[in-house]
Amino acid sequence: MNKVQSQLQTVSKSLASLSKQVEKLSKQAAKIQPAKKPAAARRPAAKKSKAGRAVPAKGTTVLDSVFSVIKRSKKGVTIAQLKDKTDLDARQLSNALYKLSKKGQVYAKSRGVYVKK
Repeated sequence: MNKVQSQLQTVSKSLASLSKQVEKLSKQAAKIQPAKKPAAARRPAAKKSKAGRAVPAKGTTVLDSVFSVIKRSKKGVTIAQLKDKTDLDARQLSNALYKLSKKGQVYAKSRGVYVKK
């Protein structure tokens, strides 16, 4: 029985010592300021809009910008007009028109002229 009591006292002292060490560490951690996050790399400035260009709002997609130009036209829009108004290259424009036609939002009125359905 004496052996068990002495072991319990030893464990109790060890726990008290560990508790004090934890308190010290927590005080030191509270004093330390969190490290500042490194500044995020900035994107290059966007191209400024020329007069009459459709500038997509933040968060809009390429499809949205192409569809908005087509939607505003009554007679349809040619590929050259879309390039001029959206500042997209031929590949992006081709992909956007393909996707919009597959979705059923636009159709080709004639070769190179697209109209909203």
